Amino acid sequence: MPEVRRALPEDVPGLAASLARAFADDPVASYIFPDGSLRETGLRRFFTLQLRHNYLPRGEVYTTSERDGAALWLPPSPEPARFSDVLAHAPLVSLLAGRFLATRRLARMLVAHHPQNRHYYLGTLGTDPLHQGRGVASALLQPVLAHCDSSATPAYLECSRLENVAFYARHGFTVTCEVLAPDGGPPLWLMWRRPLQRP
Repeated sequence: MPEVRRALPEDVPGLAASLARAFADDPVASYIFPDGSLRETGLRRFFTLQLRHNYLPRGEVYTTSERDGAALWLPPSPEPARFSDVLAHAPLVSLLAGRFLATRRLARMLVAHHPQNRHYYLGTLGTDPLHQGRGVASALLQPVLAHCDSSATPAYLECSRLENVAFYARHGFTVTCEVLAPDGGPPLWLMWRRPLQRP
């Protein structure tokens, strides 16, 4: 199993690059960044903002010693975002260019479907394509899923690839709903995980 550790601020450039490569052909990433020549650059900037100003200050981010993937989680009842971190997301408006309104509608739709129960939220899980198939993603899930089981806390995620539904099912997630992104966007599978009962 890959060695998993908490991510640090100095990991951000490498993790943003790995996640950008991991999501370069993702249906939702293609929906948000339709210009394929600009997608990886846009995703790198997007994940940099998310890591620095959302998940590292408010959540839990796990990576490996090689920084070849990352799991970005928010805990139950996360701390409110600091004003400086909210302000730091302003470049997203220009970054998303003509897709900003569609992206905002997608975000609002997902918020409307987000469970109200106390849970851990997996915002992003990705492995650099050069390292896929080696158990990296499964290893990255383990710290929080183990805590979910020991603390009897559910977990939730939005899956953007049909082929990944089976992967998450192996880790205890089940599909609760399928939704379509607005404006002719791709489907997403909303998945919930009940904590495993320990003997």
